[in-house]
Amino acid sequence: MFLNIPFIDRMKLPFQSDRELRLLLHEMLGFYPHRIRFYKQALRHKSIAMRSREGVEGHNERLEFLGDAILDAIVGDIVYRHFRDKAEGFLTNTRSKIVQRETLNKLAIEIGLDRLIQSDAHNTAHNNYMGGNAFEALVGAIYLDRGYDACMHFMRDHVIGDIINIDRMARKETNFKSKLIEWSQKNHYRLEFRIVDERVGGDSSPRFSSLVLIEGIECGRGEGYSKKESHQDASKAALRTLKQDDSLVTLIAERALISAEPNVVES
Repeated sequence: MFLNIPFIDRMKLPFQSDRELRLLLHEMLGFYPHRIRFYKQALRHKSIAMRSREGVEGHNERLEFLGDAILDAIVGDIVYRHFRDKAEGFLTNTRSKIVQRETLNKLAIEIGLDRLIQSDAHNTAHNNYMGGNAFEALVGAIYLDRGYDACMHFMRDHVIGDIINIDRMARKETNFKSKLIEWSQKNHYRLEFRIVDERVGGDSSPRFSSLVLIEGIECGRGEGYSKKESHQDASKAALRTLKQDDSLVTLIAERALISAEPNVVES
């Protein structure tokens, strides 16, 4: 899915001046920034944010919000034009695979963006999606600095053109929860998704832990920054376990013979 494109060296890249940051961004984006302040904000995690004179916190969450919207539009455009004979459901699913946090986090690592993020390591050690969030913020910065066309050029020619194989991405199975529900319903098994822990990290990011029960038997556990992500992670673990453990599948089948409860339950 991803090619190893050495945009910038994998060593830690602290920047001491705007000029250094401009050079690094030019290597990463293919153009020089006009208004560097947007990019500096995109790289600043809220764990080290400070309030400006206007009272606005100087971290990247607002740019992340903007970049998320821009990415949806741009990736939707690219997917629509690339798959000219595909239906709406296929296009939506493919776009979701590209803009999901896991993919964006990998992209941040591929282009070296993760090496430029400024954060408090103590407060963000658990945040596996900080790179993906910064990627969205970077797109927001590009949009404010250069406009929609520059965002399109970056995603189409530098990211999807060089790093993501869009055809392979479209074929990749990522909706593990739907796959598990389909398997359970086909076999008439009772499936339950249960949130077992909900906490807030040091950077105020929520963290959810969930487990999958099939006929009351625990089959997988997962974590995520939303209930949906934790359900997906737990479903992935459950599918892997079911594939490897025939005795578990047999036990589930035996339990199903005496079960008469609803097929899918979520908490």
